[in-house]
Amino acid sequence: MKVLHDDVFRRLCRARDLVHERSAEPLTGARLARTAGVSRYHFLRLFRDAFGETPHRYLTRVRLERARKLLAADAGSVTDVCLEVGFSSLGSFSTLFARRVGMPPSGYRKKVYWVRDLPGGVSRLYIPACFLIGLGPGE
Repeated sequence: MKVLHDDVFRRLCRARDLVHERSAEPLTGARLARTAGVSRYHFLRLFRDAFGETPHRYLTRVRLERARKLLAADAGSVTDVCLEVGFSSLGSFSTLFARRVGMPPSGYRKKVYWVRDLPGGVSRLYIPACFLIGLGPGE
């Protein structure tokens, strides 16, 4: 990883923050590069140097993380989740989700348990089924 000038890194962080704030919107490399104040091609290289992955892969990861949370929360159908996180094709979303997560979105939803209204003000917490299965009675 290259060492970047503080000003360049701050501008790249603004572009990264835009990904988090507007991940459901169509974000182009050109728009992110403008946010960082550099050319599109320079931005691609700088972003990868700073964060270890391309802007597209980073955006995809952010979208999939949000999809995992929505699926675990049972927040609508798989199609609704797909569209809400910024994918336009259910087939592409399902294929990519399965490739990156290891199971299709519907299978992921079935493997996640929710505990609701926990004491101490925590309203929701998801616990993967594999963890729950690993615990024996009384543990």
